Amino acid sequence: MELSSQDTLRLNVLLASRPLAIRIHESSMTVFGLSPKGEAQIQLNPTGRDDQYLKRVKELLSGHVLGSPGGYPVYLQRWTRMGQMRDDSLEQLLLLGEPEAVVATVCAQGLTDELARRAWWAMEDATNARHMLGKAAVVEGRMGPVLAAYLVEHLPFEAEPEQQIETVRLVLQDGLLDRAEIEGLWRKAQRKPAYYVGFLAARPDDLPETVDAHPLHAGLAEPLARLAGHGNALAGLLARTLAAPGQAFIETVFRVFDKPSNQEVVNLTLDYIADYFAAARPQGRADATLEALQAEACDWLAADDAARALGVLPGIDAAQLMALRVMAGLGYGVVRPVFRDSTAIGSLMRRKLQPMLTPLLAQLALLRARPGR
Repeated sequence: MELSSQDTLRLNVLLASRPLAIRIHESSMTVFGLSPKGEAQIQLNPTGRDDQYLKRVKELLSGHVLGSPGGYPVYLQRWTRMGQMRDDSLEQLLLLGEPEAVVATVCAQGLTDELARRAWWAMEDATNARHMLGKAAVVEGRMGPVLAAYLVEHLPFEAEPEQQIETVRLVLQDGLLDRAEIEGLWRKAQRKPAYYVGFLAARPDDLPETVDAHPLHAGLAEPLARLAGHGNALAGLLARTLAAPGQAFIETVFRVFDKPSNQEVVNLTLDYIADYFAAARPQGRADATLEALQAEACDWLAADDAARALGVLPGIDAAQLMALRVMAGLGYGVVRPVFRDSTAIGSLMRRKLQPMLTPLLAQLALLRARPGR
């Protein structure tokens, strides 16, 4: 099947005008071209079956743009979602009228704010928006707030908690939402607790929650700051934890673990807790059960110079310091005994987790202003 002479002429004229991006609406058999002056439109006149005709249209585009008359190259499909496209080919990909080529562009590390604008015109999609907000150039550019607004509007339709968490994490990057929008998301988390996990990841020290500092904070702030100023990172971590923002972080963790929906929510929360308390484990992540972490924390307390320096301060007890160390070691190793042979979610998963979760939260409660709440 050949393209009609009219379509061939109009497509070549479109390409000769050096468009910035091309998209194809297959249902209406329409080709759109984006230019600095606006949008051009070509209504196709198929000479046979629509799917075969569209294949010829894409072959013409690919032949002109990439010199590959066979359409979208197979090797590009393999690289599309791996972000391995060369930066100098990204503009060309947006001229192919192929959704996969747009995905290749938004996944590329060299994506710019301008290319993000073109890609968004070519294909508005929540997954694409998340990929683009993973690039600093886009977050800091004009497209960042545009993509964030779209994702917030689309968020109620995200069914998977993992996507909800990632979306919230991305839109909470600095400069994308105003304070009212952030607080609106926080209120919605009461019905969608997975949102809280995104907050823990994105802004652990700036949660929209009013919580009092730990009673120990006022008396310890000065000596902890002095120790931290002399290089005691553990002192800085304890001060951070006892302050009001740290207590808000802890309260939010308790909210998440009140009713986690699936295993990924639990795993991500454990990772973000470990990130928060990482200063208590400078050698890096652990992969151990809770019992092993507790035993190791006891040995660490006796041997670590930073911990011993804190232990002599009035009001600090050994259990609190050990809790810092245990929290810094959380990860999949803690839940492996439950999750490795189970695909349980919801209430069944929570019942299986209880023997592990109860002592874990008891450890975290040692750092909480109101452990009995």
